[in-house]
Amino acid sequence: MDKNIQRGLNDRLYEKRKAAALELEKLIKDLIKAGDSNKINEIISKLSRDFAYAVHQPNSRNGGLIGLAATAIALGQHEVPKYLEKIIHPVLACFGDQDARVRYYACEALYNISKVAKGEILLYFNEIFDNLCKLTADSEVSVKKGADLLDRLIKDIVAEKATTYVSVLHVKKPEDYKELKSTVEKPNGKTIQVNEPQSPLAFSLPKFIILLKERIYVMNPYVRMFLVSWIRLLDSISDLDLIYYLPTFLSGLIQFLSDGHDDVKVATHSLLDLLLQEIENINEIKKILQESKKENTTNKLTLDNESDSSVKIDHPIQSIVDGNYIHGQDINLDFPEIIHILISHLDSSKEEIQIVVLSWLATLLKISPLSFIPLIPDILSILLSIVAHEGTSRESAIQLNLELMKLIEGHEVDGDDKSLNISQIVKVLTLNSLNDKEQTRLAALDWLIMLNDKCFEEVLSNNNETISVHLLRAMSDPSEKVIDKVLQLLANIANRGNDKYFESFMIDLLQLFKSDRLLLESRGNFILRTLCISLNPEMIYSSLAKVLENEPDLGFISIMVQMLNNNLITAPELTKLRHNLNLKSNMNESEEDWNLFKRLFKSWSHNPPALLSLCMLCQSYQLAFGILETFTENELTVSLMVQIDILVQLLESPVFAKLRMQLLSPESNPYLYRCLYGILMLLPQSTAFYTLKTRLDSVSNINNLPIPSNRRNSEAKLESRIEEKLELLEIFRSIQQKHEEYRLSVLNKKEPKDYDLGQLSKLSLNPASPKSEEFSDKTGIGSNKSDKTSKKHSTLVRKISSRPFGIGFNNNDKD
Repeated sequence: MDKNIQRGLNDRLYEKRKAAALELEKLIKDLIKAGDSNKINEIISKLSRDFAYAVHQPNSRNGGLIGLAATAIALGQHEVPKYLEKIIHPVLACFGDQDARVRYYACEALYNISKVAKGEILLYFNEIFDNLCKLTADSEVSVKKGADLLDRLIKDIVAEKATTYVSVLHVKKPEDYKELKSTVEKPNGKTIQVNEPQSPLAFSLPKFIILLKERIYVMNPYVRMFLVSWIRLLDSISDLDLIYYLPTFLSGLIQFLSDGHDDVKVATHSLLDLLLQEIENINEIKKILQESKKENTTNKLTLDNESDSSVKIDHPIQSIVDGNYIHGQDINLDFPEIIHILISHLDSSKEEIQIVVLSWLATLLKISPLSFIPLIPDILSILLSIVAHEGTSRESAIQLNLELMKLIEGHEVDGDDKSLNISQIVKVLTLNSLNDKEQTRLAALDWLIMLNDKCFEEVLSNNNETISVHLLRAMSDPSEKVIDKVLQLLANIANRGNDKYFESFMIDLLQLFKSDRLLLESRGNFILRTLCISLNPEMIYSSLAKVLENEPDLGFISIMVQMLNNNLITAPELTKLRHNLNLKSNMNESEEDWNLFKRLFKSWSHNPPALLSLCMLCQSYQLAFGILETFTENELTVSLMVQIDILVQLLESPVFAKLRMQLLSPESNPYLYRCLYGILMLLPQSTAFYTLKTRLDSVSNINNLPIPSNRRNSEAKLESRIEEKLELLEIFRSIQQKHEEYRLSVLNKKEPKDYDLGQLSKLSLNPASPKSEEFSDKTGIGSNKSDKTSKKHSTLVRKISSRPFGIGFNNNDKD
């Protein structure tokens, strides 16, 4: 290279460098005519080594850049591919120079080189793209402008040459290349991209995707705009099939929506809408092809059956299937991966992102519903929370939730299908059933109801305990809508489940009450009554009584019996159960009714006042009197007197109207009078005493009335149960012995117990219930007026003294 040219390229003035570059251009052209390629290589090496790579000499680098550009221009489009490898790398190295002028002249040089090389420049597309990505965020305005001009030129080249240009250095015979397939589907359903290593194309999309995956998570808004523009361009080139690689860059692209610059968000929205529309178009093309194949198969069969072979039928779609290629027909998108990426952004703090993700999910659900099946637990864990949001995303979330429910409801579940993880779905739903938001709880319960109807066995197989505990806790929900759905679900489970499950459910209920004392005291009565509305009350009481027989905590049993007894006597929901237990007046009394009474008797024996009221409710007055007699053999504690006081109040309620009418027949009900007078003798002269005394005084002259002749017929059946009643009294005796031992052990150790028997009197006699408030108002039970005595005494109660009872029972006595 001439010394004058070298001196000119090193000059600090641009005009002199430009003049030297023009001289160099003439020199290269002369060498090309002479065919001296070695001399050209020496000049390029000199420009690279002594100029472009002179890191600490900006003027030299600038001269090297303009010299290399002039060399490329002189070489022309046909000769430049041979030397492009040596020319382009020194230019790319200058993009990282600290001097802004060097970076700018690097853009100018590469621009001129690219205009000459055109398609050949695509061999170095990744390196150029990476440097442009950095220069887009350059702090120098002139560099940004230079990078923008270069970016436009590269885009034009890519749009024109990316799918067709083959480098002249790689030209081979056509038969040397295998047929390219954009995608193939593996046996497991996954799709993979196939790019033969000997592909002749200069531009490689798979290699670019690797670079894009690294750059897509950039935070700079200018770089984000740069990336969006390039993705839009590449997607517009139909033969590239960029949409196949969507899972690679979708996550980062969605994050662009959180950018603080409106232009970035607008551009990203537009691109995402475009990509989604392309997915829909691909799906429509596949549908058309499938339908056309079916139609062609049908028409072929028809033609085969035609006797006239001269008949010809035109099939316009046939040419589409067998002839021309339709863009998108062989693209198999990885929908499960796309959906998984969308779900990962569903819980974004940016509502704008949530709205876009919900829109995508709703569209993909129509296109590929089966892809959602394995991901239902992941979706619901986030979607159910969005249902309760107050923003604009709520309506979209509600609609998507409904569509997913329809999908699962219509999905056929068989033993070999492992895609639908019922166990995991139920776990997600049970957790959301206790969410702080009412709408989330309601949505979760709707799902549980649907799943229970669809696949009852699968729902309960691995989630028995979890569902029971969570549903029972949900019974204390302040929302009536939630409670209604919980009851609906519990009723469904109980009606479809077996006795073993029902008993397990009752065990869970008692364990919940035992572990959560506050729940027992505040909502225990309400939970019990609401369960009795939807489930069989007799089954509930029978099962609870059976479970309580094996409960070791005597104090807890007493509390539960008191609560169960109060509800049994006062709750309108238990009217039928009270009728079945009314053994004396029930003309259709069955062995089942008597067995139910015996089962309740064993548990009720842990609370003597409750047992006394049960016997009087069942009109088993002889047995009641046998229990009452034992009261005088032990200390009459304040707690015991309070409960007897409450019992007197209950005797004035409508539930015991039959008992009061039986006072008109003293000769048929002698033990009824003995019970009532026995209670009267135990009571101090309080309000309850005078209430009961007034009632007995009102029938004191009943003996003066005429007595019907045959009034004792109804007693015959009960007399046959004398032996069984004696056995029940023995059970009562043994249970009270356990309570006495328990009381003495507490006194000796002087340690407080979790369940103080003295708390029995503090339980609400008539807790609030949707159907029982009116009943309470009418009877006065549980009201302030009728409960004065119990409130007065309850402040003094600390322990209930329970002792074994010696019972004298005469077999010859008649009830």
